[in-house]
Amino acid sequence: MNRPLNHGAETRKTGAIDGVKLAILNNRWEAVARKMANTLLRTGRSGVLATARDFSCCIVTADNRLLATAESIPIHVLVGPDMMARSMCELHPGLKPGDAFLHNSPYHGCSHAADLSILVPVFDDDGRHRYTAIVKAHQADIGNSIPTTYFGHAKDVYNEGALIFPAVQVQRDYKDIEDIIRMCRMRIRVPDQWWGDYLGMIGAGRIAEREIRAVGAEFGWDELAELGEQWFSYSADRMKAAIAKLPAKTATSSSTHDPLPGTPAEGVRINTTVSVDPAEGFIDIDLTDNIDALDLGINVSEACTRTAALIGVFNSIDHTVPRNAGSFGRVRLKLREGAVVGVPKHPTSCSVATTNVADRISNAVQTAIAAMDSRFGQAETGALSPATMAVISGKDPRKGKPFVNQIFLGATAGAGTPTEDSWITIAHAGNAGMLYIDSIEILEMAYPIRCYQRRLVTDTEGAGEFTGAPSLMGEYGPDGCEMVVNAVSDGTLNAAKGAAGGASAGGARQYRKRADGSLEELPVVVSVTVAPDERILSYSCGGGGFGDPRQRQPERVLHDLREGLVTRERAQEVYGVSVTETLEIDREATARLRAK
Repeated sequence: MNRPLNHGAETRKTGAIDGVKLAILNNRWEAVARKMANTLLRTGRSGVLATARDFSCCIVTADNRLLATAESIPIHVLVGPDMMARSMCELHPGLKPGDAFLHNSPYHGCSHAADLSILVPVFDDDGRHRYTAIVKAHQADIGNSIPTTYFGHAKDVYNEGALIFPAVQVQRDYKDIEDIIRMCRMRIRVPDQWWGDYLGMIGAGRIAEREIRAVGAEFGWDELAELGEQWFSYSADRMKAAIAKLPAKTATSSSTHDPLPGTPAEGVRINTTVSVDPAEGFIDIDLTDNIDALDLGINVSEACTRTAALIGVFNSIDHTVPRNAGSFGRVRLKLREGAVVGVPKHPTSCSVATTNVADRISNAVQTAIAAMDSRFGQAETGALSPATMAVISGKDPRKGKPFVNQIFLGATAGAGTPTEDSWITIAHAGNAGMLYIDSIEILEMAYPIRCYQRRLVTDTEGAGEFTGAPSLMGEYGPDGCEMVVNAVSDGTLNAAKGAAGGASAGGARQYRKRADGSLEELPVVVSVTVAPDERILSYSCGGGGFGDPRQRQPERVLHDLREGLVTRERAQEVYGVSVTETLEIDREATARLRAK
């Protein structure tokens, strides 16, 4: 299975590019996607959407090529929307205005079952299908057999228990198909919350339909299609130029997920071979040398496998290259069926496909490119998902009703790069900093939870000339009730590694804090009931450093010391920077340290 990452219609040759029109139109498309996102942000009912913004909006062409995403979560939208739209077209060949489809099947192009999506086909005045608007929104509950949408121990999709909708029609002639709505309301633990989110998603899709039709009327549908081809062609050329700057080399790299019951003893090692052809402008990525799918929920769907590899590429090259089907076509990916990363077969569970093992794919790709040339690539991004990002559930004593919500108290994880320190709050490779961190006050008002502290942890950054993120520590517990906490953590044994001489970062760990103050270390994949007088302590992964720590500018080390990110001892021992009691650089002592 070796094909370009867009694996849709190839970018067609066009005439001369009209740069002015192209720039205007690209901003118009992104404005449509932003209007979709604003609609969902303002109308979504769950904390996952309304406060954490765990959703994405995009537009694909009628022949199923990603056109525009605006500010979306990469693991949601780079590859997958094209596959979902294609399955919609194949399963429903008679599309009509007023249709809408519910989609979350990882076997038909969705990322994982938790990312419930609405697909709205958009037509011109003659009834010709021109575009598809897609709204993807992570759910706190989608009917899993346990109250979480990240079920790491799921033996298969049946044990996972999620409602799976492979492009199922949910609206006809702009009216809901009530059978589907009733099914969801009967199965999902928080039906009113889900219903509010569903209405927000439908509203976002219909906003997109209205706006796309307005753009079509303004530009003319045929000219709009031609300008789209120009945009894809321009993006492919930009990607080719970026690849031309890389060395003509092949490198193999790996990144390892912590072991769980049911994995090999060393954990899940993801191997990738990356080959760069700068003359022709292609990158080839081979992911076939990996173990078979596991009887667990951490297998990666095809959409997430392809996207995670592409994230590793875009983390390593010119960041101004547009992300769409045109640029994606310059990356060729080789997969195999039935592997832990690749093309899963039903009923393999891909419950945790967007985060844990998927991030290991991105890490392997970006560190392979860094090994080719230290001017490119990145160190490893830290792993997810610590207990500060857990799904919590129980019965709210204030309302007498059950609650389910994923919390976003924070994770750091950003990797050092060849030219800059990390983006500290990137959260994980697939998210790229797009998730909002929960406001503690709003979280405590909405759910029976008490947050006691949230802070960065000193001396946990990935040391390097350019540093990775430090760990984040959070402490919380239930307020007046029992609370079930479900998390699928990674990075305790396999913390984020450095690149080009950089060091590894602090790893993840999590504890139950008993009423007497004693700590019980919790397993990597945890489902624990926390009593009213108990708390959860969680440490997220930091990010790997890039380059020799002793090449770091002493002024940067001093800044980190003053900010409390490193101690004087670490500044001296790791970075070779001597700092006086008055927090000034001792230049002579620093020179002696670094001369050693």
